[in-house]
Amino acid sequence: MPASLCLIIATFLWGSSFIALKYAIAIYDPALVIFLRMLTTLLLSLALWRYVIRFQYLPGDWRYLVAMSLAEPCLYFLFEGHAMQYTSASQAGVIVSCLPIIVALLAFFMLKEYISKAIVVGFTLCIGGSILLTFLSPSSEQAPNPLLGNFLELMAMVCAAFYTVSVKHLAARYSPLTLIALQGVSGSLFFAPFLLFIDLPSENQHDLTALLSILYLGSCVTLGGYGMYNYAISKVSVLTAAAYSNLIPIFTLILSAIMLGEILTLWQWFSIAVVFAGVMISQRHQELVVDIADENLSVATCNKPKQP
Repeated sequence: MPASLCLIIATFLWGSSFIALKYAIAIYDPALVIFLRMLTTLLLSLALWRYVIRFQYLPGDWRYLVAMSLAEPCLYFLFEGHAMQYTSASQAGVIVSCLPIIVALLAFFMLKEYISKAIVVGFTLCIGGSILLTFLSPSSEQAPNPLLGNFLELMAMVCAAFYTVSVKHLAARYSPLTLIALQGVSGSLFFAPFLLFIDLPSENQHDLTALLSILYLGSCVTLGGYGMYNYAISKVSVLTAAAYSNLIPIFTLILSAIMLGEILTLWQWFSIAVVFAGVMISQRHQELVVDIADENLSVATCNKPKQP
């Protein structure tokens, strides 16, 4: 499957997660929602165990594995789960537009990844379109404290950036399911102690829609979305993959219109078009990276001393 299609599917699933998460935390405590989500992912990973054990550990990988697990799901879901209590699904989706810039900075310093003019232009259009979308979107009763909620969502994006860079370093040696299974283990262990400090729901307090939302989050979003993303990031530049994250608020708004009956204005559709244009332009970055790599390889081959 092409990496671009995997990234589109992953961002679509992540865009839908804001709506599912909003349904779930309306009934259950965020800590319980995230724990059940990660437990669902863990159980599904165990069912796919023969694919999970496909990895090649190298000395020093533990640093990236720990950083990846701590950043996401642990801290990421902790921030995002509470952010959704204070801000709307659409506003949280727009905050995701900060992710590519954070990823670009980390990739430049940690992976020494080349930043082309195409990625700068693409990111500018993506962020500009997302900001325009924020100002043009109407206020919502679903955001009692948007300043706090959006700040927590921004912290979640910092964690997501660390996750992205860590996965890029590990993807060549670890299968997508291996990394997802590790997320399931670390997430379940991290959020389990939080259950001691919250009021667990009684039998008559359960809600079928909320439970199905948690099942969807743990299976389709975490297992499916992260699986697609981890596979794609092993094939393309980390900056190219990050550019697709700007599609998340687009899918969130479209799904909100379909499922929640929200109506998008003409200017909102214009903002969506700007974001899509930015994503398409940013794809030139991947082509430039490949061209530079081929050129460096050719130079290295020409300069290689001939054997006597």
